[in-house]
Amino acid sequence: MGIVIRPWQKGDLEALRKITWQSWISTYSSFIPESDLRSYFDIHYTEASLFSRLDDPSMQGFIAETDDHIAGYARLFFNRDENRLYVSSLYLLPQFQGQDIGMRLLEAAEGYAAERLVDELWIGVMVKNRQALVFYRKVGFQFVREEPFTMGKTTVSHLIGYKKLGRSPFINQKIYTTFDGGGNHPEPHAERVKSLPELCLELLSEQKKAWQDLREGYELLKDVKERDLPCKGFSVRLQYNPGRIKSSMAEVGEKNVRERRCFLCLDHLPEGQKEILYRSDYLILCNPMPVFSSHFTVSHLDHRRQAIAEHIDTFLQLMADFGSGWTVLYNGPTCGASAPDHLHFQAAPSGQMPIEKEIRGEKRLTLMTQVYGILLYQVRDLGREVIILEGDEPMAVGSALKGFLKALKKVLLIDEEPMVNIAGFYKERKWHLVIFPRRKHRPDAFFRKGDDRVVVSPGVIDMEGVLITPVEKDFERLDAASVEDLYKEVSLEGETVQRAIAAIV
Repeated sequence: MGIVIRPWQKGDLEALRKITWQSWISTYSSFIPESDLRSYFDIHYTEASLFSRLDDPSMQGFIAETDDHIAGYARLFFNRDENRLYVSSLYLLPQFQGQDIGMRLLEAAEGYAAERLVDELWIGVMVKNRQALVFYRKVGFQFVREEPFTMGKTTVSHLIGYKKLGRSPFINQKIYTTFDGGGNHPEPHAERVKSLPELCLELLSEQKKAWQDLREGYELLKDVKERDLPCKGFSVRLQYNPGRIKSSMAEVGEKNVRERRCFLCLDHLPEGQKEILYRSDYLILCNPMPVFSSHFTVSHLDHRRQAIAEHIDTFLQLMADFGSGWTVLYNGPTCGASAPDHLHFQAAPSGQMPIEKEIRGEKRLTLMTQVYGILLYQVRDLGREVIILEGDEPMAVGSALKGFLKALKKVLLIDEEPMVNIAGFYKERKWHLVIFPRRKHRPDAFFRKGDDRVVVSPGVIDMEGVLITPVEKDFERLDAASVEDLYKEVSLEGETVQRAIAAIV
């Protein structure tokens, strides 16, 4: 089968309309109603609108033909305000997908960019168009911005990304190994597939040798001071960890986040940092500012907002893949996440948080309700509100969490994600989510001036009982009463939590 790529012509208008519509129905109809697709199509893809695009000097198009049939097309748009060349459209007829035609069209776009002395090619892809995202990542695109996109009455999430021309895909330079969950070899004598924890610990060992920043971070960890502090009904472990000062002091306001360079985006990772590609969508990275002897960050490949509800399936899959003996952690975008604009989790070995032992006492647990067959407990006498979800079906556990978050939003009269920290562990074939509902991120003492300031910025690790103090005088002066007041100040009130539980449907 021969493939011919040529510039578009006015005689191609009807073929462009046909390709666009059939591609939309094949790709988008599972998440955008056909009526909304039709509404958008009838406005933006009339013959008159396409005719004007062919005459627009800021646009260029390429047609892919095979055996005298038009199989697909790419449309390019040069945005003068941004000085960027965008692939505005790249569509194929469904029957021609998987035949390298999309790659040939993309090569034509790159050639056109080179002629115009443009060294980057930009594109937008709907988040739910997973097949396209996999394709574009594979050929070197990095998605660095998330925006809404509306067709008719439906608004979907849209990722904006770019590719540096003349450079091999950056991800290929950074991957230490991959993990796709495999494990079943058809050959009886095939080599055993290593578990995710084994791969992570191997990565950590290699990175300590090759990446100086990480090595220095773990050297600092050897010198941290810790002391246990008994409180009313619970205990905390204070950790003086000066290496965490940058994280504790992070400016997480919207303006600050927007203006700084995202340190989790692939193109901004330190030169020496390597990663495990996890199930095609995430990177597992060694945390260069560790709290524990093994501390990992699990970062999405794309620059996507921090949110748990739509990514709970991955969170639960991580819990199962790490298995018993590990804990997976989530900080909400407004209560502990140092990169609220870039989706990420953390992972560390279990057994290092005081709360893990404390929640084992059955006398502390009150069964409040069953949601989708999942048990929901409220935990007493821990100085802060704690909810536990427990079940053996991950989809049901995810639905229960979404139900609880939805109820919290209803009770709090908010539209955004409620403030929560979550720790998850997989044990005895059950998923356990330990949820900390929050009402504020940092205590008032964090914002005081001079010697009155206490640099404590509670995230999920702190809520689990390891309270990080990067300033030594805070480590020395914090006492039981001040810690109890701190938890009470940042935790959501028990009455509000109970109202949310009652509102779960």
